Amino acid sequence: MAIDQNSVPSAIRQSVATQIVDRLRSAGHEAYFAGGCVRDMLLGREPVDFDIATSATPAAVLDMFPRTFAVGAHFGVVLVATEVEAAEILTEVATFRSDGIYSDGRRPNAVLYTDSAEQDVQRRDFTVNGMMLDPAILAQSGEIAPAVLDFVGGMTDLQAGIVCAIGDPERRFTEDKLRMLRAVRFAARFGFAIEARSLQAIRTMASEIRQVSQERVRDELTRMLTEGSARTAFELLETTGLLVEILPEIARMRGVEQPPQYHPEGDVWTHTLMLLEQLPAGCSSTLAWGALLHDIGKPPTFRRAPDRIRFDNHVEVGIRMAEDICRRLRMSNNDTEQIVALIANHMRFGDVEKMKTSTLKRFLRLPAFEEHLALHRMDCVASHGDLSLYEFAKQHYEIAEPERPKLLLTGDDLIALGYRPGPDFRRMLTLIEDAQLDGSIHTREGAMKMLTDNFPRPS
Repeated sequence: MAIDQNSVPSAIRQSVATQIVDRLRSAGHEAYFAGGCVRDMLLGREPVDFDIATSATPAAVLDMFPRTFAVGAHFGVVLVATEVEAAEILTEVATFRSDGIYSDGRRPNAVLYTDSAEQDVQRRDFTVNGMMLDPAILAQSGEIAPAVLDFVGGMTDLQAGIVCAIGDPERRFTEDKLRMLRAVRFAARFGFAIEARSLQAIRTMASEIRQVSQERVRDELTRMLTEGSARTAFELLETTGLLVEILPEIARMRGVEQPPQYHPEGDVWTHTLMLLEQLPAGCSSTLAWGALLHDIGKPPTFRRAPDRIRFDNHVEVGIRMAEDICRRLRMSNNDTEQIVALIANHMRFGDVEKMKTSTLKRFLRLPAFEEHLALHRMDCVASHGDLSLYEFAKQHYEIAEPERPKLLLTGDDLIALGYRPGPDFRRMLTLIEDAQLDGSIHTREGAMKMLTDNFPRPS
């Protein structure tokens, strides 16, 4: 059974990868850990997975291991499946190669396999991702640094806190335009700076990010939003010129004033950044996107009225805009529904203390209400700082009935009582449900009396 790699302890994944390296070497091939796992080990972080680079061809790898998947054999990539405690761990094994031209701005038209690890790393994206590691030397010395093969200055850049493209930045970004977004994400995740030439290349080529598929852009943005450094990532997107190309609706928030009595923090852009700053690593993608888009309707509805700045119908406008963005980024229907719900309901917290009991109970039963609460809290912290309505809603949510109570009357009951199906049915059932939620009625008999008192039975 295949399992999520994140659920397998890093030490087990490293052990599995080491065994694969040993097997490749016993057959006469070179093999090393490569890429992000080496970077993370040097940073003292637990790698999510362990990729392997080898001189063995894909055909040799496929023959050498009993269970493999040729997911990218054309580009030299094979997945090796290893059974561990009735679970299946997948390890990516890639053949040393050099790449031809990238006519589609994503993948090379052709690859040339090579026996040289040094030649292989020249095709990779950033120096901090271009290092390899010999697990045998690591086992002997017990130290990471002596086991590292660094042909591109990755260790120096890692120590300096720099994200630097390997070789010519414009060539690297021309090969795969998504690398511009990846540069931003890595810089934000690690608190690094983007090296000057790489940064200039991104600014020069920013408009070309529109050539990347919306699905890949969406996935990269979601990672930025959920890795714990969302504010930094979006500040970098803005300063590099990428933001206006991929999310122009967000870029338009900059400079849009807000009424200082409610938003002393400043404009809509500053407010949104302050929400993003509160997103923890590992938060749900829907909460993260809800935080980013919750005020998306403010720029187009900005109005300076005699009394104060206003954003008439910004929620309704924001809902439509968010639906368009989610559709453009090919988000799932479920994710879109939740993101839009967060936007649609984020202003309702202002009325929670005045809501009828039935209305409040319905509000608290919104799907994934924990995300609505979290968004409201972030919204308050990023503006006036008053959490009283948040505490009120949180307290009532914690004691609320977890499920909707069984209705005292149904549509079938109304028909049995002689009422004809029609527009009044919804009003009748809502009346009964509200009274039930308010505690005004508790029995079927009480519900029938309330119904006939308000809606005389047909003669």
